[in-house]
Amino acid sequence: MNRPGASKVGTVGTAFPGTAMRIADDGEIQLKGGHVFRGYRNQPGLTAEVFDHGWFRTGDLGTIDDEGYLKIVGRKKEIIVTAGGKNVAPAGLEDRLRTNVLVSQCVVVGDQRPFIGVLITLDEEGLGHWLAVQGKSSISVEQAATDADVLDELYRAVAEANAPVSRAESIRKLVVLPGDFSEDNGFLTPSLKVKRKVVLEAFAEQIDELYTDTR
Repeated sequence: MNRPGASKVGTVGTAFPGTAMRIADDGEIQLKGGHVFRGYRNQPGLTAEVFDHGWFRTGDLGTIDDEGYLKIVGRKKEIIVTAGGKNVAPAGLEDRLRTNVLVSQCVVVGDQRPFIGVLITLDEEGLGHWLAVQGKSSISVEQAATDADVLDELYRAVAEANAPVSRAESIRKLVVLPGDFSEDNGFLTPSLKVKRKVVLEAFAEQIDELYTDTR
């Protein structure tokens, strides 16, 4: 929480009095303080898993700047490790990519692969608006998935999403999926979060295609 008079855009603020926080060697945010629970009832094994010598393992990845402001990067369990051993947090890339009017949902992939790719679903309403602005004739989402101008715009959005990261962490290729994710088709949770594991399993063939031709 950023407090009045002590806020910094892009961070979640500094620690409240009585709270200690640190970043572990693997980038995980760890906390200590009177407000942190002491453990799971009658489950010492599970308690031991979530504490590191008294520090609570949050499962979140982040950084603390020189002024003590905490920035959350993503979830530890969602970290992608490329074939080259590079750790990539997908959340930042996905958040930036979703700001494009054409993009509804996206899932960054690349675990144990030679580079980072992304699966994208198109926003039907956003597509209609973008086509009108571009002076292009109306086309379906299915047609847009292979439209050269649409793909050019998506790769431009990818370039913007890549701007803050290194080449090893950047998205190299994309594939547009048919349809969109929803709670009804099982790809979104009731709170509209993408079920990453379900998506990866359902579109394994499309993911393989991303890496079939690596030119």
